[in-house]
Amino acid sequence: MPAPSEKLAQSLEILGNLQNSNGMAAVRARDLSRTHRERLLANGFLQEVIKGWYIPSRPDEAKGESTAWYASFWRFCAVYLEARFGKEWCLSPAQSLSLHGGNRTIPRQLLVRSPKARNKVTRLPHKTSLLDLRAALPAAGGREEKEGIRIFSLESALIACSPDYFSRNSTDVRAALSMIRDASGILTRLLEGGHSTIAGRVAGAFRNVGRDRIADDITKTMSAAGYDVREKDPFADKPALALPARETSPYVNRIRLLWQKMREPIIGQFPKAPGLPRNISAYMKRVEDAYVTDAYHSLSIEGYRVTPELIERVRSSAWSPETNEEDREQRNAMAARGYWQASQAVHKSIERVLRGENPGLVADEDHGTWYREMFASSVAAGLLKPADLAGYRNGQVYIRRSKHVPLNREAVRDAMPAFFDLLREETDAAVRAALGHFVFVYIHPYMDGNGRMGRFLMNLMLAAGGYPWTVISVGDRRIYMEALEKGSVDEEIVSFIDFIASLVRKGLAGEPLPACRGLLHETRRVRKGMRLELYALDQLHLGSRPNFWSVGVGPRTGQFGAPADQCSRR
Repeated sequence: MPAPSEKLAQSLEILGNLQNSNGMAAVRARDLSRTHRERLLANGFLQEVIKGWYIPSRPDEAKGESTAWYASFWRFCAVYLEARFGKEWCLSPAQSLSLHGGNRTIPRQLLVRSPKARNKVTRLPHKTSLLDLRAALPAAGGREEKEGIRIFSLESALIACSPDYFSRNSTDVRAALSMIRDASGILTRLLEGGHSTIAGRVAGAFRNVGRDRIADDITKTMSAAGYDVREKDPFADKPALALPARETSPYVNRIRLLWQKMREPIIGQFPKAPGLPRNISAYMKRVEDAYVTDAYHSLSIEGYRVTPELIERVRSSAWSPETNEEDREQRNAMAARGYWQASQAVHKSIERVLRGENPGLVADEDHGTWYREMFASSVAAGLLKPADLAGYRNGQVYIRRSKHVPLNREAVRDAMPAFFDLLREETDAAVRAALGHFVFVYIHPYMDGNGRMGRFLMNLMLAAGGYPWTVISVGDRRIYMEALEKGSVDEEIVSFIDFIASLVRKGLAGEPLPACRGLLHETRRVRKGMRLELYALDQLHLGSRPNFWSVGVGPRTGQFGAPADQCSRR
């Protein structure tokens, strides 16, 4: 008789085959026998979404954990809707427009149109839902598919979208408008539908984002066809920047729009920059003195369990996995080693900006070195593959418990050069610091280390304004994460600015950095001599994809968590 572990392995193998068939998105009850389904549910590898429908999950996820659902949301909905309506469905014009504009935030309610719909709300996990509306679909030319989701085409969505959506979701709409090179596509639909009122609104929208030629073409062509067009700007404000006419990436323009929208509140709320210090050596001494506190809190925020003693041993080279068997067993102490090495690289970057170099240029040139130093030890120890040091990620990443879905791999490569352009061009030190951190983690360019890299980047930008090195305490982790979530999902940046500005004010006032005592996470002693172990709460974010459940189901053996290459912390 097979052992329980062998039976579980058989069930996992079947689950793995199902995941491979639909992108690891959704599992129907009929796809698994009752025995396999109940075994997977009991062991935490399967999670019910609605009756008869499941998603893969991780057995180590805490009850009520939202990560698996948020990471599965879009692909689950695509598979579920395809099963219900075949190809006769698409998202609402407004949600289609947001997706065109590069916004993949998990909505509270997904609005779906279908002639087969029953005008019914389907309750989904974590206070999300799906509302199917019985409504006609746009003609075949007015629909398209984007990563498995059926949506209105960009032109059709602009025409069908309600007027108030332009002002309520201005970043999404402006980013979408920037994708259109000329008026011909949208004019065809306006003329065929006789949409004179809508033509005036769309023309006003294009003029709002600086695309005057397209706006003029719309009004003149509609007038030539005999329509009375009265142009009206549907936005509540006018952006301070003109989007480049040749830049059609919605992600790049989205980053630019967010930067412009968020910079003014920062200038009004941040303390005035002291200016570059005259005594560079004294400033660097204070930075170096902050290292232990900074490493303790920054690593603890990421879920690592660290102690000041371990950090000191790593810094003093007393920690030696090459010669000490006990240290060699502390594999995850590589995080502390990597943080020390990355910190040294960051300190060299700070010295460059203190000598007057452009901080955005320094960050652009040096951030790759920070990243390599952070993970080189893990590669040397065999925890990560050498390819993991290559640079920006090659797959999708999700943030634990966050509705924000970071940019896809292609968008990362578009957005990062634009991000560093903004840092180089920005004249206000506070804006560089706050938005440098926020936008970096918004993009989430790496598979791991984005939070640590973002905090390094923030402190480099703070140094360029003469602000002190600022530590975000692990005790403030909830406030910090909630502020980032508000900024990423709702574009409400004030909470994040207030939080960072309050820490900077404390530093300027000479208040001490947050203490390391109390050890907010339990540590355990390893024999005598105060050898304390550093270990991770989990390894979801480790690029090596460690094999927790060896069941032989393919290249991602045992990876039955979120349907992504990886989940990440901030």
